[in-house]
Amino acid sequence: MSLSPNFTTRLTQSVPRLEQLLERFSGQSILVIGDLTLDEFMTGQVERISREAPVLILRHEETRQIPGGGANAVYNLAKLGAKVTVVGILGQDAQGKALKSIFTEAGIDTTGIISTPSRPTVTKTRIAGHARQSVTQQIVRVDRKSDEIPPLEIQNQLAAFIQQQSSLFKAIVCSDYGDGVFTTPVIQAASQHQRVIVDTQTDLDRFTGATLFTPNLPEAEQAVGYPIKDSISLQRAGEDLLKLTQASQILITRGEEGMSLFNATESEHIPAFNRTDVFDVTGAGDTVVAALTLALGAGGSFWESAVLGNLAASIVVRQFGTATTTVAEMKQALSKLLKS
Repeated sequence: MSLSPNFTTRLTQSVPRLEQLLERFSGQSILVIGDLTLDEFMTGQVERISREAPVLILRHEETRQIPGGGANAVYNLAKLGAKVTVVGILGQDAQGKALKSIFTEAGIDTTGIISTPSRPTVTKTRIAGHARQSVTQQIVRVDRKSDEIPPLEIQNQLAAFIQQQSSLFKAIVCSDYGDGVFTTPVIQAASQHQRVIVDTQTDLDRFTGATLFTPNLPEAEQAVGYPIKDSISLQRAGEDLLKLTQASQILITRGEEGMSLFNATESEHIPAFNRTDVFDVTGAGDTVVAALTLALGAGGSFWESAVLGNLAASIVVRQFGTATTTVAEMKQALSKLLKS
């Protein structure tokens, strides 16, 4: 795709610096506090209609299990080379064991996870089917989760771990999907760190004073209470979000319109790097947060970090389902971007 001449010039001048930052991704210690989800994808071939009820009978072919929700942010950071420690809650069930195993295989430190029999592991099971000569399509999704707030004992255990360990990390990422991890003690413990990146869907002011927030457009509109439909309302929203959160920076991700970065003195707009080859935006926000956090930890400016977050997202949206990218892929994509 074509970028504006001014942005292209700035990006071209920044390439050596961006490449240096990518080289520094590896080995950074990052703490992720998150609502951990297991995404299950079950697929099968339609055999017939059941005689018991008017429903399809599928012959099971495959079940894939991958990190979702806050677990996707964890996994993205690990795939980009970070040394990740994760804080969250899992159930003492097969899904919790599966997610913990995925983390362990990826070299992720799971000592901050509390496993409890009192609630299930948040699990989203997507069941899809196909006929012999048709494409596979999703039929139904089954969710497992608890709407109960975790007991105070668990809240305090999570908070104590964060307080004890936070000084060991370059940054703390708060990946809030509304599934109960982010209680007051946990948020207060996380907020003591000097670099806190928040990705939350609602009630941004709970994390007042964090370094940077990354709402998407609908989340930003919900937070400010009015539609963002042009450059004037966008600028107003950025300013209102800064007041609401007392953050250093607000990054509004805007899909095919790119990203907008705001601080107390200026705003900057970064165009989308990929508008045409978009197959699935699931989890792209987690990828933005992962790359952006590592760029900040490597010494990047907020603009440089947002550009690398944007670049990482432009890669994963080319793939179906929740996906990750690597530093090598990002370097290749950066090179191609300047040639397009």
